[in-house]
Parts: sequence; structure tokens; C-alpha cells
Amino acid sequence: MTDAQGPARLEREALVDSFGRVASDLRVSVTDRCNFRCRYCMPPEGLPWLPKDQILSFEEIARITGVLVESGVRSLKVTGGEPLVRRDVARLVRMLRDLGGDLDISITTNGFLLADRAAELRDAGLDRVTVSCDSLIKHRFKDMTLRDALDEVLEGLRVSANLGLKPVKINTVVLRNVNEDEVVNFATLARETGYEVRFIEYMPLDAQDDWSAEGVVAGAEVLERISESYELVADTDDQPEPSTPFRFADGAPGRVGIIPSVTQPFCDSCNRLRLTADGSLRACLFALEETDLRAPLRSGASDDELARLARECVAAKWAGHRIGQPDFKKPARSMSMIGG
Repeated sequence: MTDAQGPARLEREALVDSFGRVASDLRVSVTDRCNFRCRYCMPPEGLPWLPKDQILSFEEIARITGVLVESGVRSLKVTGGEPLVRRDVARLVRMLRDLGGDLDISITTNGFLLADRAAELRDAGLDRVTVSCDSLIKHRFKDMTLRDALDEVLEGLRVSANLGLKPVKINTVVLRNVNEDEVVNFATLARETGYEVRFIEYMPLDAQDDWSAEGVVAGAEVLERISESYELVADTDDQPEPSTPFRFADGAPGRVGIIPSVTQPFCDSCNRLRLTADGSLRACLFALEETDLRAPLRSGASDDELARLARECVAAKWAGHRIGQPDFKKPARSMSMIGG
């Protein structure tokens, strides 16, 4: 097949699991390191970082991603850790863009370095940005991240919007007795700026093992709180995503979305894959097993062999995670090590 916006693309067998779900969305982690210490992710002292020689090079990432694109992946998200702490990540974005002009390429970042990097990312071929931000109150933001950086994050959002990296999305993890009182403030921010704020339920992926069900604020509660201030209408025209999007009934710009990963998981329609910074492919965020692609790649495996390993990984994908069930087992890696 010839891509009208790029070079000819080899078509491979699709990445289909035993439940008929087709993997078309790839999260590409470029580092396990982060310059924030979000309380639901990692301890204040950080974590033991991966040795440099275990991290995939940009060329290795592009090759694996290329094989997956040939197998039907159409959406790429660069993640971490914090992806912008990796030097010259715009070069990787350019390499990913060269895989196809029709690909949707985005980045998820904490936003601290975004204002200075947004232009080069756009010029490299990035389509849009998602910024993690859990509070709009300076002292609370600092308490939640251990970084006094709210001003820089908000500036990164503003610069990205001005550069056309839209829709600008904000991911907000809502924690009981911490920041659930801010959901209306975030909805107001969406109305004032045109951003899309997605509220994410607190998941058991922290390195400290502090998660408990008591800390989860259900997406339904978030919607109820916002609806007391603003009438919402389901945005049924949106493309399928984990987020259930809503627009404002009065026509105000911006949207809000709910990602109820714990109380109403979307496993039956999940189309995601994750490539970790050290080259393992994961078919589920909560997978207990992963497929090593780095070792075969560095041992001379062909693209056909890498594609076969990817198909086997996807084929073994389970029906869904078991959060809240007696047999739930937390993955060995925490969120920053897996990739968002």
C-alpha cells in the first residue's frame, strides 16, 4: 500500500487478541526517569533508574514502532517517566513522523519543560499534547508533586495551544480528600481555554504500594459534581477513546472527559499496546507478563520475527484487569516504569 503522505508501507498481519480486539494505539516510553514525584506514582527519593545501556535508542524505538505501524498501529503517544527529560526527544518525533504522515502522534508530559520544547516538537511533526496536572492551587500542586512548578505547567499549556498542538488535553488524577474539590475549577478552566480535561480514577500503579480503594473518586461522582455547576452533554461524535467525553450544553468551548479505569473499566474495547523504555511490549497496563523485544532486536532479529513476537504478545492478552477482585495482582512495575 502506498501512503499518499509518505513512503510505501508494508502491510502485515493485524495485531488481534483472542477476544477480537485489534491493537492500533501504541504508547512509547522513552525513559523511566521523571523530574516530579507525584504521590500516586513514586516516592520522594525517586526510584532506581534503568542503566543507559538498557534503554532503547531512538533508532531502535523507530524500528520497532515501524514494524507495529506495518501491523496496523495508527496512533503513537510518546511517554515516560517524563519524556522531555530525555535529550532531543524531538528527533524521535521526527523519526516517528517519517513512518507515515497519516499517523496521529502525541506526547504525554508533566508540562514543566513544555513551553521551551513545544515549538520544536510541533516542527518535528507532533500533532498534540497531553499534560498531567492534578491541582490548580500552587501549594497543593507543590505538595502533590514535590515541585513548585504550577506556573511553568500552565505556561506550557498556553504555549502549546498557541502553537496549534490541539486539542490540548489535561490528565487529572482525582484523589479522595486531596483534590476532588477542584473538579469544577478544572471544568471552568476547560470552558475558559478550550482545553479538554480528562479526570482519571486513581489506579494501583504506585511504586510505594499506598493505593487503596478508599482513595478512588468514581468518575460518576466527578460528573455529578461538575453537573451541579455546568450542564453537560455526551459528545457522541468523538472517536472511540478510553475517555468518555462531554461538552458544555451552553456551547462553551472545551470539554471534560471521564476515564473510569477502576469503577467502569473499558477493557472490552481496549486497543492499546505499550513499549517500555527498555524494550518490552505490554498488551495491558496491568499485565503480569511482557514480551522482550530488545534482546531479539539487538541479536539481529528480522522485522518479520519482531512482528511475530508482537502478534504473540497481543494474542495472549487477557480479557481485562481484575482491580477490586480477590485475585487481583499488581504488576511488578509501577506506572513510571511502564509508560503512560
